[in-house]
Amino acid sequence: MIPLAFSAPGQFWRGNLHCHSTHSDGVLDPEEVCHRYRAEGYDFLCLSDHFTGQFDYPITDTSGFRTKAFTTLIGAELHSGAMQNGDLWHILAVGLPQDFARPDAPDFRAHPGQESGPDIARRARDAGAFVVIAHPQWSGLTLDDALSMDAAHAVEAYNYECEVSSQRGDGFHLADLMLSEGRQITLTASDDAHFKLEDHFGGWVRVKAKDNTPDALLAALKSGAYYSSQGPDLHHIELRGAKLVVHCSDAVAIIVQGHGSATRAVHAERLTSAELPVERFRGGGWLRVTVVDDKGRKAWSNPIWL
Repeated sequence: MIPLAFSAPGQFWRGNLHCHSTHSDGVLDPEEVCHRYRAEGYDFLCLSDHFTGQFDYPITDTSGFRTKAFTTLIGAELHSGAMQNGDLWHILAVGLPQDFARPDAPDFRAHPGQESGPDIARRARDAGAFVVIAHPQWSGLTLDDALSMDAAHAVEAYNYECEVSSQRGDGFHLADLMLSEGRQITLTASDDAHFKLEDHFGGWVRVKAKDNTPDALLAALKSGAYYSSQGPDLHHIELRGAKLVVHCSDAVAIIVQGHGSATRAVHAERLTSAELPVERFRGGGWLRVTVVDDKGRKAWSNPIWL
């Protein structure tokens, strides 16, 4: 069994799914944000400004900044309703239509009577968006919160801005708990860049698609045909009988994680491949792969269901 990221036709395209401009609380205008990512070698970008009343509910149109080598996805960060801790939901919607109906979300506070987070996420998914639970550690999201989000395609498992600004950029613990509850979600890494700090170019997705076009990228994201990274590349992953075969760029560790405490790892000064036994993971029903390079940067596969 070969996951779609490594079996689907096409090539890998590097992109960031989460960042902000002067249309909400970022410091650069949309054109400059697109220029910075294009100059850094990214293939695509989703500018996801905050969809609240204080910014007049922007869904920033970046289509005018597309080139033959660089495309954009239209999206927003949605907010409505309270999580269990009383704070407002943050939900990333990539591929959102410009006429998406506004919630009653005047600011960054939760208000009585608002549409709930799960409800606005369902509306976004029904409208064609790829829906991601944003920065769960930073938000203080509980497992009950996460499981209520039945429309989510993915969890933002790594958020570079939250790591830089608050050391709360990790979403893997919550994602792993969701996987162990049987939720078939995928995992994204992103910048969440506002350009107020050095919060950009630190996490991305590599999406496998035939073309670097919005429709092809969005379809690939929804199908799970991608992986996430801070630097290393995943070249191939394959489940071959009782072994998981991994090929990657130069690494010092290849680690497989699963339900509970289930892990297996190979460590060496220079690794480009490994074969790891999977029997330990079968009872838990899923596994995922982390690759670590000699600078401590990581790449993460999407979960594989056993």
